[in-house]
Amino acid sequence: MSENTLTQPRRQEKSDAVTERRRSSRFPIERELRYKTLNQRTEILAGAGKTLNISSSGVLFTSEHDLPVGTRLEVSISWPAQLNEKCFLNLVARGRITRHDKGQMALQIQQYEFRTQSRTVTGKEK
Repeated sequence: MSENTLTQPRRQEKSDAVTERRRSSRFPIERELRYKTLNQRTEILAGAGKTLNISSSGVLFTSEHDLPVGTRLEVSISWPAQLNEKCFLNLVARGRITRHDKGQMALQIQQYEFRTQSRTVTGKEK
């Protein structure tokens, strides 16, 4: 080994920081997700998957369909927090697919809201 090899700084770290283009931090959250297309001119497709990561501007999730970039979707994500420690919540977001690859889709969030989850009634709760 030459002395130059040992003293050269690592260049990979700098290039990683430069190539990062996301505006928002992504959080590795795995939650159940349901989605449906919002295009009015075509048949509505619906499916289920799991989130892989979430930010304030987007969500990466697994999907049953391989939808084209630009497709408008509504996703409903079971949220880990509860309202008043009693009521389960869903994060409902609408946006467009920005990329898809190997059973995964990325959605750019354009609009979102939290909704309360409806409870299913069992024989004991009647």
